Amino acid sequence: MQLQAESNPALNTITAYGDDYIEINAVTYNHAVFFWPEGEVRRWEASGVKDITGAQLMTIAGLTPAATNPLDFLDEPEGRQRRPDNAPEVLLVGTGQHQHFLPVAVTRPLLELGIGVEAMSTQAAARTYNILMAEGRRVVAALLPLESQ
Repeated sequence: MQLQAESNPALNTITAYGDDYIEINAVTYNHAVFFWPEGEVRRWEASGVKDITGAQLMTIAGLTPAATNPLDFLDEPEGRQRRPDNAPEVLLVGTGQHQHFLPVAVTRPLLELGIGVEAMSTQAAARTYNILMAEGRRVVAALLPLESQ
């Protein structure tokens, strides 16, 4: 399905998708990808929902698990850490043809940093990404092809 007739070459825009591909700025990818509005579209080494890990999502969000100080909870309300300035507001995970919820253990590291993680079908994630990106929001997308399980 074609989503957009034209795209802004300065921003990564999802222009189409199908059963075995995702098209970003009119470039076709036949594998899972992740990307921000600006920068490189990267291969995501996940072939299905079962392959998604918290460490992968942290990497996709541009974060590395930091060594934690056991007393950090004293500095933040309700034990929450502050979202890093370079982090996205939300990470959209396209889970293929159908929506599959991710285990809490997979999303917890990002949620604890105040980063939203939304798992939805790849079609819904593609549409949502384009809307949030056009609004200038700090969003990152990780998309499995539709045929992924």
